[in-house]
Amino acid sequence: MHPIRLAMEFVLASAALVLASAALLSAAGEVNQKAIDDVAAGKLKEARASWWGFDEDDSTAALQAAIDSGAAKLTIDNVGKAWITRPLRLASNQEITIEDGVTVLAKRGEFRGRHESLFNIDGKENVTIRGYGATLRMRRDDYARAPYEKAEWRMALNLRGVKDVKIYGVTLAESGGDGIYVGAGPGGAPCRNVLIKDVVCDSNYRQGISVISAENLLIEDCVLENTDGTAPRAGIDFEPNRPAERLVNCVLRNCVMRGNAGDGIGIYIPTLNASSKPVSLRFENCQAVGDRGSALRIYTGNSEEDAVLGSIEFVGCLFARSRGPGIAVGGKPAAGLKLRFERCTVADVAMEMPAQSPILFFARADARRDIGGVELSKCTIRDPLARRPVGFDDRSGEVRLEGITGELILEREGKSREVRITRDVLAEWMPVLAFKAVPRVKLEGLKLRPARPVAAGAHNAPPARLRHAAAYALYAEEGQRVELRVRHQRVGRYSGSAMPLVITAPSGAEALRAEAPLEEETRVAFAAPETGVYRVDCEPGANCVQITSSTHPISLSSEPRPIPFYATTGRFFFWVPDRAEEFAVRMVGQDGGESLKATLIDPAGKIVQSADNILQVHQFTVELPAASPAAGAVWSLLIERPSAGRMEDYRVSLLGVPPLLAGSADAVLVTAAE
Repeated sequence: MHPIRLAMEFVLASAALVLASAALLSAAGEVNQKAIDDVAAGKLKEARASWWGFDEDDSTAALQAAIDSGAAKLTIDNVGKAWITRPLRLASNQEITIEDGVTVLAKRGEFRGRHESLFNIDGKENVTIRGYGATLRMRRDDYARAPYEKAEWRMALNLRGVKDVKIYGVTLAESGGDGIYVGAGPGGAPCRNVLIKDVVCDSNYRQGISVISAENLLIEDCVLENTDGTAPRAGIDFEPNRPAERLVNCVLRNCVMRGNAGDGIGIYIPTLNASSKPVSLRFENCQAVGDRGSALRIYTGNSEEDAVLGSIEFVGCLFARSRGPGIAVGGKPAAGLKLRFERCTVADVAMEMPAQSPILFFARADARRDIGGVELSKCTIRDPLARRPVGFDDRSGEVRLEGITGELILEREGKSREVRITRDVLAEWMPVLAFKAVPRVKLEGLKLRPARPVAAGAHNAPPARLRHAAAYALYAEEGQRVELRVRHQRVGRYSGSAMPLVITAPSGAEALRAEAPLEEETRVAFAAPETGVYRVDCEPGANCVQITSSTHPISLSSEPRPIPFYATTGRFFFWVPDRAEEFAVRMVGQDGGESLKATLIDPAGKIVQSADNILQVHQFTVELPAASPAAGAVWSLLIERPSAGRMEDYRVSLLGVPPLLAGSADAVLVTAAE
């Protein structure tokens, strides 16, 4: 064909296409009242949204009227332009088909409310959305700046307390919260019988999908990617808000989580406890690939008596190329819910952190129960780096790792070997497990007295700043006037208000309750109602507290939790009873390279053990022979700045001896019989 004729035909065809599109828009903008009346009369069971009109600037009224029409089947038709809308509320007993190529778009400048979502299904039932080739899109970047108030609840699809809901094929993008939120509805009812299939959640602000409370949930053949904005920023996150919510019979099958700024899969369930319905989560043939957090992170409550029960299973899943660990499990008590991995693969993870194990178990600072109870059945770790396949990061300095079983297939440099997980293998990979288990000595029932008679005037308080939950032990006799000076100090830019301070008498009765304003030194005084050891509890939160002076002997207490030091150096003193056969001092730094140097000194002033740059848990263990002259005496612990890294947060525990550190030998409390 001649080039000029070809060009003319192309121009004519293009013009015809433009005219056809214009005619389509014109027709779509006209209200079809007869069809609307037939729907209202029940003559038509299927309807098209364009019958109610189309406004290219704002079609909210037309879309909401179509949804509210009672049509059993509603098609949001392709009119050649996006359907721009404000929040929409869907109805029960309706199937909505969004045609291929259609975008339902959040109206610019709207959605000012922090909880305003694009599609809302609240307490409804029997709802289906089919959207193969269609998109529900919001304006994530707009919501991150004025005049919008910062929030994380502007969802693309908001499900609350629904029943029998099916979502097929649609893409949910750029929300101001989650692509899909699955949460509790009226009266706390969970979402029940929900199917999400062939869905893409792309570039949402908080999560691709958040599951808060659900029973009988199937998510199948979905892609959850590129989440970024506010934490947790996961592909999918299971995170109930309260014990009455549930995660029952939830299945994720053949899904891909990739490129998310947080974890690929997050399961955060410390809010569930023994009163909650047992968890049942199953993941089949899923992939978490290239996420900036961990590929998978699981965190539960740590109390064996009160932690949630149930099971979480992963079968044939891939955890690969995450910036953090492939699998991270924290808090889960060894005797808690069942956690099982079968034929899963962890590949090429944490490549920029050569000290990080591909599979990580961790205990936070407040952990009190042993971590574990996990089966790794025929799982593969593919790792080009020479490092420990499995690690344990114990920030509590108190717990152990128990009940890890199964077989690992370790692949490196083209070679493969199978390792059966035993106690000896774990101890080789995790030196902390080789520390001798020395039992704690409880203060309850322990009779203590000052090492020296209580003299008039102020005693030197321990030279320590403590954060979060700080505990002290103070000795006073009945009728004596006790006075403390308490300094509540700001750390960095943390905000704060007055710090609560509670003093409890030896009998357990409250002796004093006070507050210490931030950035002030507060005088606290009371008359001792009885003789014995008083407990002083302070809650400075992210800031810190220091007791600068005391009229009576006062010590730092590592009961019920390790002493939470902040940027503190100095020498601290403790009592070793004459019947002690062994004791231990356990220390741990904090993530980010916050470490310390510690030296253990015997009563004669001789250095017994010393360690520098303590970041992971470290333990000084001392075995005392019978009738040892070193027993029944005052030992000391010297804490100094590390030679590398920085010194901020670290924790110290005393095991096998009274769990108290004093600021001087004269202020030490000793067992009363000695």
